Amino acid sequence: MIKVLLAQDGRMVRGAFIALLAQENDIVVVAELAAGRELVQAARRFEPDVAVIDIDTPVHDDLSAIQQIHEELPKTRTLILTSTWRPTIVRRALDIQVGGFLVKESPPEKLVSTIRELAAGLRVIDFDLAVSAWQSPPPPLTERQLEILRLAAAGDGVPEIAARLHLSPGTVRNYLSSVTTKLNARTRMDAVRIAADAGWL
Repeated sequence: MIKVLLAQDGRMVRGAFIALLAQENDIVVVAELAAGRELVQAARRFEPDVAVIDIDTPVHDDLSAIQQIHEELPKTRTLILTSTWRPTIVRRALDIQVGGFLVKESPPEKLVSTIRELAAGLRVIDFDLAVSAWQSPPPPLTERQLEILRLAAAGDGVPEIAARLHLSPGTVRNYLSSVTTKLNARTRMDAVRIAADAGWL
């Protein structure tokens, strides 16, 4: 049996995925949760063959969690679900050896076949997607700056960002100030807009 962990924020969509996979004799969903902070803990507990993870929620940095899963559970393959392809996300996901990408609008049978391919040790990456990601110019921001800007875009204030990333509030303010300067933005929210329009968030 192929053990699957499913991390997806939408409860109805998650339920539909579970119902779909329940029809397969060789696949069992061992854990289902909203994408986010519990992802690594759930992977440790259930040790799935394939972790299917929706990364469209800006509140959480699921790619960092995926990287941690790869480091701690090298036998667990990861499949990213998304509805929008952002070059910076694709590049970073390729760098951390994500097993596969799948557009959420794909036919249901594609999800099933991709899970089987990943469990068999294959990597399922759309060639055109990978090429377009590498050909896009990289953002002028560091990974840490992007991480902080994503949290700011999700509505977190400086104290919340500092607590989440184990930084001092002053350090977070310095990061946000340097981001604003780099992007020639007028304000922090203007920097968020510029980065979002460029597809960096």
